[in-house]
Amino acid sequence: MRHIQRYREIAVAFSRNGFGYVVKELGLDQLFPLPRRLIVKRKQEEYSKSVGIRIRSFLEELGPAFIKIGQMASTRPDLIPADVIKELEQLQDQISPVSWEEIRTILERELAAPLEDIFQDFDKSPIGVASIGQVHKATLKSGETVAVKVQRPSIEKTIHTDLEILHELADRAEDRLKSAAKYQIKDMITEFSKAIKEELDFINEGRNADLMARQFSDDKDLIIPKIYWPYSTKKVLTMEFIEGIKLNDLEALEKNGYATEQLAEKLVQVIFYQIFKDGFFHADPHNGNVLALTGNRIALMDFGMAGRLSPEMKTHLASLIMAMVKQDSHDMIRAIKKMGVVPDKVNLHELRGDMDKFIIKYYDTPLSEVSLGEAITDLFSIANDHEIEIPSDLTLVGKTLLTLEGVVEPLAPKLSIMDAAEPFGKELIKERYHPKKIAEDLFEQFNDYGDVLHDMPEIVQELSTMVRKRKIPIQISVPEADSFFSKLDRVSNRLSFSIVLLAFSLIMVGLIIGSALGRQSSLLWELPAIEIGFVIAMLMFAWLIYSIFRSGRF
Repeated sequence: MRHIQRYREIAVAFSRNGFGYVVKELGLDQLFPLPRRLIVKRKQEEYSKSVGIRIRSFLEELGPAFIKIGQMASTRPDLIPADVIKELEQLQDQISPVSWEEIRTILERELAAPLEDIFQDFDKSPIGVASIGQVHKATLKSGETVAVKVQRPSIEKTIHTDLEILHELADRAEDRLKSAAKYQIKDMITEFSKAIKEELDFINEGRNADLMARQFSDDKDLIIPKIYWPYSTKKVLTMEFIEGIKLNDLEALEKNGYATEQLAEKLVQVIFYQIFKDGFFHADPHNGNVLALTGNRIALMDFGMAGRLSPEMKTHLASLIMAMVKQDSHDMIRAIKKMGVVPDKVNLHELRGDMDKFIIKYYDTPLSEVSLGEAITDLFSIANDHEIEIPSDLTLVGKTLLTLEGVVEPLAPKLSIMDAAEPFGKELIKERYHPKKIAEDLFEQFNDYGDVLHDMPEIVQELSTMVRKRKIPIQISVPEADSFFSKLDRVSNRLSFSIVLLAFSLIMVGLIIGSALGRQSSLLWELPAIEIGFVIAMLMFAWLIYSIFRSGRF
């Protein structure tokens, strides 16, 4: 009830973009009155647009939280169709800049000082505007040029309200729609909500930048902007201002004499080093976040979206890539099973069949022509079809590689991402089987077993106590329960049929014998009892047979 007006706005947005049936299926039309024209189809021309375009329009209409959800959903090509992903990648913040007076108020409150005490100069016009914040160029008292990112006023409250509503809608969707449960809408919203909340805290973005700067502290050809922590808070981020040329501006790159192939190779090596070596990577390396600098150097920007891979996940990813190179379906299944949570009901025969289809798709295709990002995404889609849960950071790898390929292809058409990834994969596999690594793994397992042995007396004591109290919980799993109970129904129906027929026969025989022995004239002798009994028996028999056959369990 606190957000009833916002619910109404969402229902109207659904209807305006051709999803009026969703309002009805989610039961939103029962929460508050809505004109019938908003729920039913209005004009045929509204449906001439594709589903992807209408979803993008719906999200843009509802503002920051929904736009962010859409942008993050575009990182899950394993769950969402490619045509919808393409539209989600084009989501734009249709939002006007915040006034200078409000920006100044936020800055002075967050930095606890007048602007004149911190900045020598501050450009009142933003150089970038987004749904969460906007960026201004400024000069510190020390003379250093900086970019200051300021969070929009009240945006945190707005996003938290919308996230609360999205969780409620996800609950309703999974309760009412089979497709929502299949795609695990609630889990997706929870995952995206966590990411959005982290992005609202600019401290996280600053830390990501610092971590990546340490990764490449000895690399002079990669620039990560410096974070000025004395002038940064949860809602204000002050960083080094870097000026360069975006990688999609090919004309400017050529005019200034940049070697585009060298820039592409550098970017690929940077991202692959982060993914396969360090396990902490920039998850959104699109054209706007990568700049070309003098001397064919590159700079990475915007560190709000980052991925993390554990050492085990890095190894499994490398194994998957090597299996793809060898086109070995058995090794691919083994790698995917190690990556995710495999349900007990997974059909390995069908899974292997889908893997073989995947191999046929890429069979006899040169590695230089294979899209690594697309291939990994296809594999994760197969895993999702079989309800194998792949960690979100691994699916983020697929999205990152797809984005990387889109940036690199115009710069260096002959550069193969797959070829570039293979050496990293081989090195990881070698490290996995290195004697030192094996010894470390064995020592770690020894410690784990030691912990188990240490806890064993306590476990045995608890078990003996439960035995004495006769409180041992037993859980029985019957995989073929439905089949078992169906057969049980058939047996009980047949027994019922036999018992009813036998009982009626005994009654009829008893009546006839009793009347004959008593030699009494009765109504029974004057009536055609046998004929009537036969007719009744046949009717009962027919009714019983009909009931049993109608149940389908005879």
